[in-house]
Amino acid sequence: MRNSAVAPSGDISRMADDKLFWQGTLIAVQPRIRLTRAFDQRSHTYLGYALHVTGRIDDEDGEFLVGIGGAAQAKHQLRAGDVVQGRSAPVANEQMEPIGYYKTAGLRVIQRAAADEGEAPPPWRGITPELETYRERGHRRLSAQTYAGKCRSCIWGCRMAVEILVDQWNPRQRRYRTETFCYGPKSCPFYKPGPTRKVPGRKGMVWEEEDWVDEDATYHRDWDE
Repeated sequence: MRNSAVAPSGDISRMADDKLFWQGTLIAVQPRIRLTRAFDQRSHTYLGYALHVTGRIDDEDGEFLVGIGGAAQAKHQLRAGDVVQGRSAPVANEQMEPIGYYKTAGLRVIQRAAADEGEAPPPWRGITPELETYRERGHRRLSAQTYAGKCRSCIWGCRMAVEILVDQWNPRQRRYRTETFCYGPKSCPFYKPGPTRKVPGRKGMVWEEEDWVDEDATYHRDWDE
């Protein structure tokens, strides 16, 4: 999903450093995390935040995903509804990123979102917490269909790029996919886990990530936390 707002007059979309000018309204701000799987083991790389934007990039209108760092989000405190602009480069390896553009520079807030009036969550559309908060909360698997239909604008939803090390003794055997997760309250009425995730291993073995994995990752949180 690499790809309405109005670009500034005299726009030069493709800059000298090959970064593309973009501007648009944020649909959501979510954590940008890469998940590495090795059979029954997993680890996370906290890359920053993913901006879901509807607007214009490189003279094309549509929706696209832009990556920013944690420091940029701490500075600008972006949230759904903000109108934002910046310059970003296409990602070098789409399999390793949950977004289409990164290395963002010149980030600027053009207009802040209007204050919510009587709109009760879910979804939660406020300012995202720090990445450490996501790590501490832990996640549960989330149905891809539910994510697309209900959770795409929520700060607790996350679509991760997943790298699978099929054979740790042969690094060339790797597979890639995306998975969706929820960091939100266990009580959320929208939540649906979807099917369990299966991870391929050596010599055709498969490990199934059953419900107890999610329960273990979030056991320290109360029902409404």
